[in-house]
Amino acid sequence: MPRTIRITRSHKLATAVLVAAGSVTAIAATGGQSDAQPAAAKTSIAAEKVAGVSTAKEAAAKKVAQETAAKKAAADAAAAKKAVAERKAAAEKAVADRKAEAKKSAEKARSEKQAANRSTERKAVAAPKQYKNNLDGWIRESLDIMKKKNIPGSYEGLHRNIMRESSGNPNAVNDWDINAQNGIPSKGLLQVIQPTFDAYHVNGTPKKLTDPVANITAAANYAADKYGSIDNVDSAY
Repeated sequence: MPRTIRITRSHKLATAVLVAAGSVTAIAATGGQSDAQPAAAKTSIAAEKVAGVSTAKEAAAKKVAQETAAKKAAADAAAAKKAVAERKAAAEKAVADRKAEAKKSAEKARSEKQAANRSTERKAVAAPKQYKNNLDGWIRESLDIMKKKNIPGSYEGLHRNIMRESSGNPNAVNDWDINAQNGIPSKGLLQVIQPTFDAYHVNGTPKKLTDPVANITAAANYAADKYGSIDNVDSAY
């Protein structure tokens, strides 16, 4: 048969102590859990704050880096634009310099040419054309004067008539024909009388009847008026 267990006062006290101890432990455990929850929450909040600060710093750093990169890009673009402008300006200056140099060279060449022309003109004035002092020279000088005065005639026409009239003697005088009888003898290379010489004298030649060039040009001028040209004269005129 089962054994009957007698519960004494001591047993009751011991049981009460154990119960009390278990309650304290349970209370302690419950209290520990309650205190741990706020701490964890605080830790989480702190972590979140730290993470937020870190993120803000990263964003700020990223923004600074972006701004720095943008400034650098703008500076590089400005420098490139400046370099292009400088190269363009240099090229334009080179072209302008070449044009200026070409213009300067052209002006120098033109100035030198003008100076040379003036020098040639001065030489021409200082040293007029020279003619021989003989029949050939007298005819050639007369032809140049006749050309300037638009008096027709050729070397052959002058020479042919001179040889017939005076044989080339500038001092030849006809003292036997009607003119001589009237006191106005024919004289010179082309046997011209004084009134005819005076009427047909060519300006620029001496006013002397027996001067070879003056005699030839006056006679050619007279023949041009009466016969069209000295070339048309083949006998006494």
